[in-house]
Amino acid sequence: MTPRPSTTRSTPAAPQAAASGDTPAAQDPPAQEPPETPREEARVTPMMAQYLEIKAANPDSLLFYRMGDFYELFFTDAEKASQALGIVLTKRGKHLGEDIPMCGVPIERAEEYLHKLIALGFRVAVCEQLEDPALAKKRGPKSVVRRDVTRLVTPGTLTEESLLDARRENVLAAIARTRAGTAADDFAYALAFTDMSTGTFRVAASSREALGADLARIEPAEILISDALLDDADLKALLREFPALTPLPRQSFDGSSAEKRLADFFGVAALDAFGPFTRPELIAAAAIVAYVERTQIGARPALARPVKEAEGGIMLIDAGTRANLELVKTTSGERRGSLLGAIDRTVTAAGARLLARRIAEPLTDLNAIRNRHDALGHLLDDGTLRRALRARLSAAPDMARALTRLALGRGGPRDLAAIRDGLMGARDLVALFAAGPPSDIARDLAMLVRVPDALADALAAALADELPPHRRDGGFVRAGYDGELDATRALRDESRRVVAALERRYAEETGIKSLKIKHNAVLGYFVEVTAQNADRLREPPHLDVFVHRQTMAGAMRFSSVELSELESRISSAGERALGLEQIIFDRLAAAVVAAAANIREAAEALADLDVTAALAELAATERHVRPHMEEGPAFSILGGRHPVVEQALAQSRASGAFVPNDCELSPPEGADDGRIVLVTGPNMAGKSTFLRQNALIAVLAQAGAFVPAREARIGIVDRLFSRVGAADDLARGRSTFMVEMVETAAILNQATPRSLVILDEIGRGTATFDGMSIAWASLEHLHEINRCRALFATHFHELTALSQRCKRLFNATVKVTEWQGDVIFLHEVVAGAADRSYGIQVAKLAGLPDAVIARAKAVLAELEAAERASPVQRMVDDLPLFAAVRPRAAALPAAVEGGPDRLGDAIDAIDPDALSPREALDALYRLKGLRRA
Repeated sequence: MTPRPSTTRSTPAAPQAAASGDTPAAQDPPAQEPPETPREEARVTPMMAQYLEIKAANPDSLLFYRMGDFYELFFTDAEKASQALGIVLTKRGKHLGEDIPMCGVPIERAEEYLHKLIALGFRVAVCEQLEDPALAKKRGPKSVVRRDVTRLVTPGTLTEESLLDARRENVLAAIARTRAGTAADDFAYALAFTDMSTGTFRVAASSREALGADLARIEPAEILISDALLDDADLKALLREFPALTPLPRQSFDGSSAEKRLADFFGVAALDAFGPFTRPELIAAAAIVAYVERTQIGARPALARPVKEAEGGIMLIDAGTRANLELVKTTSGERRGSLLGAIDRTVTAAGARLLARRIAEPLTDLNAIRNRHDALGHLLDDGTLRRALRARLSAAPDMARALTRLALGRGGPRDLAAIRDGLMGARDLVALFAAGPPSDIARDLAMLVRVPDALADALAAALADELPPHRRDGGFVRAGYDGELDATRALRDESRRVVAALERRYAEETGIKSLKIKHNAVLGYFVEVTAQNADRLREPPHLDVFVHRQTMAGAMRFSSVELSELESRISSAGERALGLEQIIFDRLAAAVVAAAANIREAAEALADLDVTAALAELAATERHVRPHMEEGPAFSILGGRHPVVEQALAQSRASGAFVPNDCELSPPEGADDGRIVLVTGPNMAGKSTFLRQNALIAVLAQAGAFVPAREARIGIVDRLFSRVGAADDLARGRSTFMVEMVETAAILNQATPRSLVILDEIGRGTATFDGMSIAWASLEHLHEINRCRALFATHFHELTALSQRCKRLFNATVKVTEWQGDVIFLHEVVAGAADRSYGIQVAKLAGLPDAVIARAKAVLAELEAAERASPVQRMVDDLPLFAAVRPRAAALPAAVEGGPDRLGDAIDAIDPDALSPREALDALYRLKGLRRA
């Protein structure tokens, strides 16, 4: 009989496999699970009856049914898992006349398979054996091992280190909605969200309009929602954008019991000490708590008390803007290439998670932003302190996640060591700082001073230097810590030396040099020899000494009376030693959980210091400067750079250096609101990079970082909007242009005077005149109604004429030059307007055939000739400015005192040496048209 494979089987597994992973041969004794009575096709066996009962209680989960060394799956669960995991589908007898599909995964690799299933959207109910199979066997031949579900594994409740990304939060969120008024659509919304692996727990008010943006910033791995809300088609469509939506019965969102449920969970009489919460906030938080209790089956994670977010305290960034700007991941879902990937210099996993949260949630509180900048500046100025701090932090373990695993009973010796090392490191780190650090650093140091020193010392005294991954392995308690344990270990270890001596004696007596004495959970100690040597033990004089126990592929196993007696002595000593270690582990784990609040505080402080030091290191190495932050509409960037593109260019020697650019969106003289800058220029010249870099500078500044610029002055941005690039949404029946219009509509309907708007190529997805009309009207709306700071890039260079009548609208263009018919991009943004888009030159660079390029030039010349009457200028003069909102204004003269000299600009843009005769004639016609205008 061949050994049982480590991952899959092609034959049905025995009900209880050996602990070593071997399948007993057919003639060997039965496995530990009691044998079933002979199967009858119309009859349910006791074991299958137990399985069906447990499965009925967990219909929405794959059931991992523990049988010995494997988790088995049956029926449709087996079919789904077999396909999802790529493992062999077998069968196990019959049920009601039909074959029972079956597959299984080995327990030692269960976490690997759980990770795959959760990533594919499955939920798993883990059903464990709750008693020793030998006890079930004593009850009778029809008895089965007692089993029950000990845990529900869902995307939002993962805690195992192997199932989580160490540098990313794993958020479970709940949405609650209550009626706020008499109108049919008047509702109040709230979110509650927790990273169960670290214990963080927050609640926030929301609204129908802001819900998508709020969910986008927290990126939940799983969302809880009342099944009643799924009747709302619009809300259901919004939630379709997010993974792992879990509908729950309405009772889970019962407002009448929410406060009591939270108070019971946290062991308080009332929630007054937690602060004021609205009714939907309480309902959402209670739904989280109820779901955690349901999935953890009695185990209680070390959740922090819920913290209420201040309304309006975070810059609102919708999902589309986050995707366009690639804040924490690229459009392909990768961290590398995103803003976070470019700036992350953290040295701890907790610090990396906190930095990601800060980039996702820039602040709007001016004092809080300035405090972060003060802390960063302190470490930037003191390079010696910064380097020493980062060196100490690099050894800091992930205490928050270790604490959660210990609280849930899933921790191991290395989790205790993580708490030990983290607490001792925190205590030593405080000594680095002299008196008088900035407030944010002083707060962190105050939390580190409160670490429980006695607990750190106790863990250091108890834990060995070398630790196994699992508590069941034993050997993690330091020698000398417990006298009784030391004595028991001595007896066990002496017995082991006796086993080695017995193995040598048996090898000498039988003449079989390869003879080994081994051990597993089924057979205990046994003698193993190769199949070729087995006959020697079946013949005198060894026949009376060795008793055959098991046949394997290429090997046979035997026992002896002497070996059995020795096993009895060893097993009692080994089991006693392991039992004592388990008692010590439980005592230490309980002490850790009792100090959870202080440990969590210390973990937060270490993460905060890591982020501050990392951003200071970034500023030092990448030449970032402290932005001057203020209230109001200021936005002035000198020498701004795109942090991601700049690093990419630095890594590519052939690409050259990044060209910095200024951006002035502060109010012009005599105005109260910020500017709108209309950016024209050819494709590939760098318009989109310029737009994005200024949005990213705003994000970095309000996240508490310094910015890639020579100088920056920024007024608080309450909302950031970006409409850049093209993408469709075919699943929801939306074309590329429809997606563009939906996103533009959201901007025009929501942007405030404190917002920053980034728009690129509005209207390019439809016919020329349609698109230009939409862009024209949108630009006027931003100027007259939203009155926000904005960068508006376009190829409709005709829109530059609007600067003559919109006092806050200014033109800018990306400089290019032509040489021998080719366009050369200078990537420099300057005041002025482009007179054309250089599309044909860019097409030539892309490799279009020469015949196509020549024909395109001829067609362009004819089209431009038809437009020489310059109707755009007449429109600027004649059309009222956003007439739907404002009364008709008197037409402005073509040239306003102090306004742009369009004719002069056009002349300056001409390079006579680069023009062909036909291009020179076209340029002359354009100049005549401007003169007439």
